Amino acid sequence: MAPTEGLVPITRAYLARYYDRYPLPPLPYAATDLAARLRALSADLTAVAPIAPDEDLMGQEAAGIPAHKIDENLWKNREQMEEILFLLNTSRLPVALQQKSTPEDAEIVSKLGDIEAKLKDMLKKLEQFQLKNADNVFNTVMTYMPQDFRGTLIRQQRERSERNKQAEVDALISAGGSIRDRYALLWKQQMERRVQLAQLGSATGVYKTLVRYLVGVPQVLLDFIRQINDDNGPMEEQRERYGPALYTLTKLVLAIRLYLHVSLARYGQRKIEKDNIAVLHQAVVIYTEEFVKFTEFIGEVFVNAPFFISAEDAGAMDASRKSDEYKETIIPAGKTHEVILSVEAINSYIAWDFSLQQGALTMALDIGFHVEYISPSGEKTLILPYRRYEADQGNFCTVSVGSYKLVWDNSYSSFFKKVYQYPVYVIPVVNVDV
Repeated sequence: MAPTEGLVPITRAYLARYYDRYPLPPLPYAATDLAARLRALSADLTAVAPIAPDEDLMGQEAAGIPAHKIDENLWKNREQMEEILFLLNTSRLPVALQQKSTPEDAEIVSKLGDIEAKLKDMLKKLEQFQLKNADNVFNTVMTYMPQDFRGTLIRQQRERSERNKQAEVDALISAGGSIRDRYALLWKQQMERRVQLAQLGSATGVYKTLVRYLVGVPQVLLDFIRQINDDNGPMEEQRERYGPALYTLTKLVLAIRLYLHVSLARYGQRKIEKDNIAVLHQAVVIYTEEFVKFTEFIGEVFVNAPFFISAEDAGAMDASRKSDEYKETIIPAGKTHEVILSVEAINSYIAWDFSLQQGALTMALDIGFHVEYISPSGEKTLILPYRRYEADQGNFCTVSVGSYKLVWDNSYSSFFKKVYQYPVYVIPVVNVDV
């Protein structure tokens, strides 16, 4: 563990001093005003046709209080943009708009096309922002991981975990899941990542083994990521300062979607008036312009935040492998050396690294090695077949819950073997991300 002298806890008060340097410019009043006007226009359209259940749900959401967490609002904005783009698909527009039956219809289609282009561009930028932010967090935490095969395995685990999550989403879409269903799943997956990150900071359960070998991780970082989900934790300072502007944008996009939905659904009975399409267009222009500004601003705040400190700044020790981390193990002729491991999580890795000492006394420079699974009844199953090695460095196998035995076998030899053995690790699935 790295020395932490001189480091300060990443507390709410500590972050407050940092955020003082980054005041968020206020949103234009029009953002709030336009949301209210669109909700009022939507309410007026109930006289044309009764509110359907899905419209009632949209109305409640548009009039309600947005979620408190910043990242939950970002996901909600993505969801609403996709819902709006779904509405604006040409095949789903009213027939009069598809055919541009009148000059007024053609003008509305032109406005809707501009709205669609702006939201497509904003959606792409938001997706890229979230991906970049997730990579920043992961790469920051990875700077405290040992810079050897263990770090490589953790990166591979993250990639595998993300592939599994994407497969979940693909399966939901294939089963006919709605955009709302998909984003409910995406948010659930996001919270799973946050829980895993918090577990890493708490070093609970299967994470104890991993954290034990996190060379140079400052305790202040572990304390911070442990509290990352807390309602009144350090991140509350960020929510209080920057949340209100994002909440306003969330309410605006909810109002945009509500009005567009109810007006298109009633287009056969009442066409959208010229003044009303102008209000809608202005709302989308302000929404996309201000959302771009917000993500650019918050991105700069995140990247420079004091919890994105480098390993060097944190006083971390060099995470590269040290020769004294190897344990010298003498295996007499005709004997074996065994290591028993307990695995607590499915899809974990058992990782090992060893080499034989060069020298005449060791004679044949190889050693037998294999890995076994030991069932609760004591039955043994070969996981990695027996082979003779001069060295086996940075190797691993994927395992499930249970007990395992790694065996170095010198039973065939008439000479002792001196093995330089790196610690054997059980590395659980870990998805350090936010």
